[in-house]
Amino acid sequence: MNIHRLQYAQTITADIQTAWAFFSDPCNLCRITPEWLCFDIRFVSPGEMYSGMIIEYEIRAIARISMYWLTEITHVKKPYFFVDEQRLGPYRFWHHQHLFHESSRGTEIIDLVHYALPFGRFSAPVHYFLVRPRLEQIFSFRHKALERIFGSGHVD
Repeated sequence: MNIHRLQYAQTITADIQTAWAFFSDPCNLCRITPEWLCFDIRFVSPGEMYSGMIIEYEIRAIARISMYWLTEITHVKKPYFFVDEQRLGPYRFWHHQHLFHESSRGTEIIDLVHYALPFGRFSAPVHYFLVRPRLEQIFSFRHKALERIFGSGHVD
């Protein structure tokens, strides 16, 4: 199995508690996900995020074909990090760490994603030409959306 890795970092002008409150609410995923993904939450346990929380949603990432995705929140250390892992969905393996570090400019948000595609080595062209570019588009959109919502922590 070929494991791929993505890492994105961004500083927003919000304290760590505000950043945590935003990111730990699954309903805010819709605000930071591109419309073309047609992200639709089907079920989420009510209340504060906890280890074992299940989030069920549907996306349309490729040719508007509906894809079911079931995520489990496996680790939570409020307000510093949480981990979501795909239990059912389009990837063979998906492990997404959300890390939060308070700084003098606000809160640095780090996304560290490890993932693998189905079909072993035959998935390499699909990864190179489709999956990786799509993930980069999603995180680029997210970066811009968070700047609109919170502002940038960059000093000019």
